Order: sequence, then structure tokens, then C-alpha cells
Amino acid sequence: MKTFKNLILITICVFSITVQAHEKAFEVEVKGQGEAVLLFPGFTCTGDVWNDVVEELSKTNECHIFTFAGFGNVPAIDTPWLSKVKEGIDQYISKNKLQKATIIGHSLGGTLGLWIATDEDAMFNKIIVIDALPSTGALIIPNFNSETIVYDNSFNQRLLDMDVTSFEAMATQMASNMSLNKEKHDLIKEWILKTDRKTYVYGYTDLLKLDLRESIAKITIPVTILAATEPYGEDVVKKTYEEQYKYLEDYSIKFAKASAHFIMFDQPKWLLSIIKAEL
Repeated sequence: MKTFKNLILITICVFSITVQAHEKAFEVEVKGQGEAVLLFPGFTCTGDVWNDVVEELSKTNECHIFTFAGFGNVPAIDTPWLSKVKEGIDQYISKNKLQKATIIGHSLGGTLGLWIATDEDAMFNKIIVIDALPSTGALIIPNFNSETIVYDNSFNQRLLDMDVTSFEAMATQMASNMSLNKEKHDLIKEWILKTDRKTYVYGYTDLLKLDLRESIAKITIPVTILAATEPYGEDVVKKTYEEQYKYLEDYSIKFAKASAHFIMFDQPKWLLSIIKAEL
């Protein structure tokens, strides 16, 4: 009888550990020493997107490099994906006493950084946002209304049902548009293809639904925005950013000329010089 009870306890323990591992919203790699920097990657990307930046920053800073659930080799989690990621980051910051860190986020990671900074108790040093907006949905959806965005829609279903060949063709096209550096296209494509399909579909739905355009007025720490000028040109990009960030009081914006979305691949020296100057 005692053996049977022990077996039950062991089973419950293993099940608990498995559930906790499954619900882990991200993995973090820490490199270097000094003032803390939190590095959030963009959608589908692993923390490896920051490799060149971390190689230099880790000489002077403690770099916390995130890879979110469903990306790379990190197991997927259930929906709502984005709010669980934010909640997990909030807990990680509190547990590791990183309230005064600098947040650096690319794309989704930049939007996530803004969201975290809207919290009343946010005391970060500053945020560096790399080619990211408070509302991605408002940029790409006509007559945008976040309340109408739901998981169960025909577009999402088509993506879920898409065969491997078609999905790869889509990933190839997307990768070619996101960087002017052709040598990085295969890497971007690989990240897209390796992403858990449900995370790709429903996680992006979470991002489209998130609208921070008004709530960023709560941010009280400095925000530096680095914006790519391609493929639309600086005038169009400037207008978009000024409109989306109009309620943010303390920010500066710098434009990465001759760069598409992945500024770290198209203008790596420029990006690194700006980050180091900001730190």
C-alpha cells in the first residue's frame, strides 16, 4: 500500500513538472556582467537574432536574452499566448530584481517592452524599440477595431490548414521582404518554419489585437525608437510613427537608412553604435 501511495505521489509530481515546463512562456540565456539589459526578439525569432549585439554588449552589461514559447526549440504554450509571455516576464523581472534594467526589443519584442512599461510600477532605465509600433493591427487592418479580432476566423484557419510546401513558399517570400541582407534570408525563413504553427497563427492574432496607442501615455521612462526606412521611405515611416506614438511624451526617434525590418542584419554597426550610446 505504501509503495502504491509513493507511486501516486511520484506520478503527480512528474505531471506537475511536465505541466509547468509546458506552460513556460520563454527561455532566457544570461551573458556578461554589469547593468542588466533585457533583449526581446521579434515574432518567430529566437534569441540568436541578438548574437552580434550581445557579443559586444556582454563585455559591459549583463544580457538577458529571451526566446519565447513556440519559437526555436522552446515548447509551445496554450493561448492566450502574448499575455502569458508578458506575465512570465513580469515574474522574471520581479524574481531577479531587474526593475531598473534597460529593455531592448525588436518588432514584437519592442511592442512587448512598451506594454510592460505601461505598468504603474515600471521603473526601467529606458526602452530601446527597434522597428516596432504600439499597434501592429492598426497599421495593416483597415478600420481597425481590436474588439473584432478573434482566433476563430477564416484567415487563421487557412494558415492552420496550409500544407508544408505552401507555408514554406510564404515563409520564403516574407523573409526576402524583411531584410536587405540576402545572406540572412535563409535564417529568417528557418525561424518562421520552425515556429509552432498554432503559436504562429494565434500568437500573431494576439499581437494584432494589442493596441497600446493610448496606454503608452502612462510610460514615464525615456523611449528611443529606431525605425527602418525600407521599403516605404523615410517620409512615410516618419508619418506612421508620429501618428502611432503621439500620446507618448518622452521619446526620440532615429531612422535606419537603407534598412528593412531586421536592422540588426542590414545596419549592424549603426544599430550597435546607437545602443551603446543609449546605454
